[in-house]
Amino acid sequence: MSEKLRVGILGGTGMVGQRFISLLENHPWFEVTTIAASPRSAGKTYEEAVGDRWKMLTPMPERVKNIVVMNVNEVEKVASSVDFVFSAVDMTKEEIRAIEEEYAKTETPVVSNNSAHRWTPDVPMIVPEINPQHADVIEFQRKRLGTTKGFVAVKPNCSIQSYTPALTAWMEYDPYEVVVCTYQAISGAGKTFKDWPEMIENVIPYIGGEEEKSEKEPLRVWGQIENGVIVPRTGINITAQCIRVPVLDGHTAAAFVKFKNKPSKEELIAKLKEFSGEPQKLALPSAPKNFIQYMEEDNRPQVKLDVNYENGMGVSIGRIREDSVYDYKFVGLSHNTVRGAAGGGILCAELLKAKGYIQAK
Repeated sequence: MSEKLRVGILGGTGMVGQRFISLLENHPWFEVTTIAASPRSAGKTYEEAVGDRWKMLTPMPERVKNIVVMNVNEVEKVASSVDFVFSAVDMTKEEIRAIEEEYAKTETPVVSNNSAHRWTPDVPMIVPEINPQHADVIEFQRKRLGTTKGFVAVKPNCSIQSYTPALTAWMEYDPYEVVVCTYQAISGAGKTFKDWPEMIENVIPYIGGEEEKSEKEPLRVWGQIENGVIVPRTGINITAQCIRVPVLDGHTAAAFVKFKNKPSKEELIAKLKEFSGEPQKLALPSAPKNFIQYMEEDNRPQVKLDVNYENGMGVSIGRIREDSVYDYKFVGLSHNTVRGAAGGGILCAELLKAKGYIQAK
């Protein structure tokens, strides 16, 4: 009998679901035993359900090909076969909120890639290196749900991963005003160039809902638990513009920052290089050895060269320089479907297991 925890993937046929399955192949703690999707996929093998829509560059893992896909709406049946689930379902926000809480009420922890619960006050939205302490709010959520083991935890939007880690490393200098423009890969929309030929040699200056997420979600990640809910940080204003660009994987950010206590460039770089968090201390399986790298070259970071830094789980920062309007400007890069989606979710689950929130049933 395997000692690994049994994992279910809700929405396993979509791009993020596929990324979860790829990253969990040979995972030392977790094993995919259940895949659930829409009723139209239920009853088919995973290989049949995905068909020619496998979007990963690596082949579909052999051991999942013959898993029979379950109906994601048959909550009790799916939940009875797993210890916890990753959620990447494609539904309306109201439907996602309802079904994720339904799974939690079966005493099944839910680690979600979806945005539906990111603003539920007692649901932690975790970047494990930045706010692992937000897991403490789970005890209050369980009281609300009436559960002893079940809960919902989420990861934040993929776009904030390319600049929020740097700002976190610099928090002692009191950043208070940030302008950021993100240049976002098409896989963030669940697409490849085959699916979306209109994006070839094209730029689209609008991604629905993305700018609001980019401006508000960092404040919640930096927030505090008060009276059983997470209260977002105040005193930092972020304005964002989000643009879709013809890149497959990798979100790039160009950011401008004002500080109340302006540091030197050397101090900023030193803080990035020494920044570390709970995943590194705990040596979690998916944790990058170095969360943030600073690149001295003027033409770095680049998507083609740097998006897979630390297996896609690290963040690359470059081009820190003084600005004529703001104090400093810099460029950040993160892998949007690894660190920004499935990989970030897996690292979150590893943290929650290490803290005792996720256990075998």
